[in-house]
Amino acid sequence: MTKNETATIEKQAAPILSGSSETHEFPDWFRDQQRAAWKQFESLPNPTRKDQAWRFANVGLLDLGPFEYGGTLTEKERATILEQSRGLEEVAGRMIFAGDELIERDVISDQLKKRGVIFQSLERAMVEHADLFRKHFMSQPAKLGSAKFAALHQALVSSGTFLYVPRGVEIELPIEIFHWLTGENTSAFPHLLLVTDELAKVTVIEHFRSVNEHAPGFACGVNDLVAGPGAKVTYVCAQNWADNVIALQMNSTMVDHDASAMSLNLHLGSRYSRFESLSRLIGEGGRSDLLAVAVAKNQQEFDARTLQDHVSPHTASDLLYKNALDDRARTIFGGLIRVEPHAHFTDAYQKVRNLLLSDDAEANSMPGLEILADNVRCTHGATSGQIDEDELFYLRTRGIPVPVAQRLIVTGFLDEVVQRLDHPAISEHLHRLIEKKFAKNRD
Repeated sequence: MTKNETATIEKQAAPILSGSSETHEFPDWFRDQQRAAWKQFESLPNPTRKDQAWRFANVGLLDLGPFEYGGTLTEKERATILEQSRGLEEVAGRMIFAGDELIERDVISDQLKKRGVIFQSLERAMVEHADLFRKHFMSQPAKLGSAKFAALHQALVSSGTFLYVPRGVEIELPIEIFHWLTGENTSAFPHLLLVTDELAKVTVIEHFRSVNEHAPGFACGVNDLVAGPGAKVTYVCAQNWADNVIALQMNSTMVDHDASAMSLNLHLGSRYSRFESLSRLIGEGGRSDLLAVAVAKNQQEFDARTLQDHVSPHTASDLLYKNALDDRARTIFGGLIRVEPHAHFTDAYQKVRNLLLSDDAEANSMPGLEILADNVRCTHGATSGQIDEDELFYLRTRGIPVPVAQRLIVTGFLDEVVQRLDHPAISEHLHRLIEKKFAKNRD
């Protein structure tokens, strides 16, 4: 074990803490929460590969020593960020963050404001809408292994997005949010708190990017997604950090009765990326769809841990994760469908498929079931394989070069997930990002 690996994470985090959110003016109750979270971070043990929640993970990469909080944003960087923070042509609102600094906000329409939609930064929301904020902000414990890093996030988060959609309001166009890492060895703590009331409808897409595509950095983000009764929430994550970034993202989704929540996570960038998704179905008739696509190359490692937690009867969930791995890339999936006592008539699915484009690529999949109720239908499975030689031969006989044929097969393999989104503009944008990653692979 290296010297960096033997250093404790809390000591490594000291440079981050030294320039942290202590410089921001927050309500006393929030500051108290942050101090308590820091103590929790210090008290929790460091993850090891012996922990089931970190099995197969390269925990040696979790070296926080080089990273610092924030950083100075140059005018050139600001101009570059603003120029490149346009993923979709039409949006209902947009926020752009550099590190943990909000640098631009495109406000929502007056019509949405009049109907009660709130779209603002976290630091404003915790003052102007304190009761709603305190009820939902990080209200669910981190159960999938990263409690220590969730505490670090809570201790250091200083900005983010708060979106509230009141009863019966449908926001037709997507909300778009950008998070950027700037400079070398900077850190960021992105946060999204999304609350929908009864029968509300909204789509949010978050982009995670770096100004310098090779600069090392650290990102530790949290999402709180709340789907009220009969609401429909669609969340899309387009993770494309620089190739030397260490990233953790913890997603918590609450689905009330007759509500639906769909999340699609596209993983393209970073050196190591861990994504945890907790989906709790707390009301009858609730549905949760968990989708993910990962395109990994070189020595990238994508680590996904999920929990489909069925608390109420007559609920449904469907997980579909697809990974394409080249070179010496690694993916890890650890997922559990849990059916709580009395959650009868649960309908839950979990499928993970890995396409190995290299003999050196490695995919580790650990799907699981925990059923504590009767009259349920639950299936889970994972497969790994290579490109079908017959498919490749078919395309080659029609004059398509091997690299192009391979790309067509892989994009077709991944497209099943993207098409589940049923949002043409976002699907097209995700396809462009995937194509760009494959083009980069050929450089």
